[in-house]
Amino acid sequence: MKQLLLVFIGGGSGSVLRFLISKYLNSPNTGIPYGTFLANILGSLLIGIILGLASKNHFITQNHTLLLATGFCGGLTTFSTFAYENHMFLKMGDFLNFTMYTFTTFTLGFFAVFLGVYIIKAI
Repeated sequence: MKQLLLVFIGGGSGSVLRFLISKYLNSPNTGIPYGTFLANILGSLLIGIILGLASKNHFITQNHTLLLATGFCGGLTTFSTFAYENHMFLKMGDFLNFTMYTFTTFTLGFFAVFLGVYIIKAI
């Protein structure tokens, strides 16, 4: 039960942060979802750092990992919103933004995870 509560609290906190980032950064004028993009990259960096800390001499506990990686980062990042936004780009025939958004999100997302792990290993 404690583990479910940790994931719940972390997920709620991450979701609220994602909402605020998207509210202020998603552009209604251009339709480009900068907020979702930032939330996914930031979440990728954070999960790299968190899991890097978890694997480095067990610096954080399994409960911390559930709260922060599974809960907070899971609530912060959002593949379903990313997929929907890409659907909208395709529906509008905006292949350029579809390609740039998809490629950049995947590339920087992977890079951010590796960077987070690297930062922890270097410390």
